[in-house]
Amino acid sequence: MISQTPDPPYYAVIFTSLRTEGDNGYAEMAARMIDLASQQEGFLGVESARNEVGITVSYWCDLKSIHNWRENFDHSIARKKGRKEWYQTFKVRIAKVESDYVFESK
Repeated sequence: MISQTPDPPYYAVIFTSLRTEGDNGYAEMAARMIDLASQQEGFLGVESARNEVGITVSYWCDLKSIHNWRENFDHSIARKKGRKEWYQTFKVRIAKVESDYVFESK
């Protein structure tokens, strides 16, 4: 599903990753993190896709909201487990969205 974000500006956290073999509790934790993030002040939405490379983009109203999410206790635990068990490598990018537009086929 495509997130319904407000008019820009807002921020995108782009998490790109390569997974390790096996689930090892990953799917459950990923669902929990999306649920938890959606309860955080400033959260606007999330989009995710995975083939060989996984990309998750979460949208936030401001940098403070992103910082608060990064400091969330449960999110910190998930990040530590991710480094230890779930990811071969990952990269996080934070970008300011200055413009967006929607195309809908009829």
